[in-house]
Amino acid sequence: MSSFLLPFSTAFRVGVSLRQAAYRHGWLKTHRLSRPVISVGNLTVGGTGKTPLVACVARILLRRGWKPSILTRGYGRRSKREMIVVAPGTGRTANAQEIGDEPALLARILPEVPLVLCADRFRAGETAEERFKANVHILDDGFQHLALARDVDLLALDVTRPISDRQLLPAGRQREPLSALGRAQIVVLTRIDSANPEPLGELVHSLHPSAQIFRSRTNLLGWTDALSGEPVSIEETRRHKVAAFCAIGNPRAFFADLCRWGFDLVAEDAFPDHHVYTGGEIQRLVARARSSGAVALLTTQKDGVKFSPNWTSQLPIFAGAIEAQILETEDFESALLSFLIRTRL
Repeated sequence: MSSFLLPFSTAFRVGVSLRQAAYRHGWLKTHRLSRPVISVGNLTVGGTGKTPLVACVARILLRRGWKPSILTRGYGRRSKREMIVVAPGTGRTANAQEIGDEPALLARILPEVPLVLCADRFRAGETAEERFKANVHILDDGFQHLALARDVDLLALDVTRPISDRQLLPAGRQREPLSALGRAQIVVLTRIDSANPEPLGELVHSLHPSAQIFRSRTNLLGWTDALSGEPVSIEETRRHKVAAFCAIGNPRAFFADLCRWGFDLVAEDAFPDHHVYTGGEIQRLVARARSSGAVALLTTQKDGVKFSPNWTSQLPIFAGAIEAQILETEDFESALLSFLIRTRL
């Protein structure tokens, strides 16, 4: 946090408050879709484990017989089209540079779920209902998107990173003051395998006693060859030195997870979130890894979807697939579905 930027954070807080008041009083319009909306979002800028939670919610809905869609802006996408529709289909792939790395990842791991990318999430939802008969929507990164009404606000908070009103942008990483917690019906404390969740849980409860609080850990599902996309077993790699790189919101969490999963990590490289790699950068990473004695490079699945199949590497590059596991699974599912049912009676 930069103390020099604290006065600017004060101005930012005033701006956030005015915007919220404008929606609250109807000066800015909030639109409501005909089908329920679950918002999954952050209080901070990136890196809280939101995308695995979006996938977790989608799988719960699918398992319970719902037909979800995912509505997203598609941050970092290069395509200038006003709306991009990614239809469901077995084995589908999506160009990460065209639609953004997170939508491309969701398209790969949730082939049954349509994605609609548009700045106007209301129009995106209408499209999903008309074209795919979606009967519930997941609003990705939607906590601050007040232009679309939601039936449930799910807020992800990373227990490895503190929150406070001194952390507001641009001095810190926080998008809104702590009072914004009051909008969330469900709070999920993520990465509890890396830090004690109790202090943050107590803070949330003191500020918002009616919020339902759940805990989530990060599970490793497996690995793929980042260049071919084919599943691989890399158990043998655990006996040797490895290097790692990523372009995610919280790179330290990924590196810590690798150590927790038993890898001997000898080199780490972190890029800005959503960074688009070049072939030259990959070759430089390979050279650095080899000079450190590493036998392989490890990265995240979100990074792997940005790789070109035309690239080559003198070291194997593996992308790890993860999932968010809610510890209180049954209670979480019941809470989520009860809000959908109750709000639409």
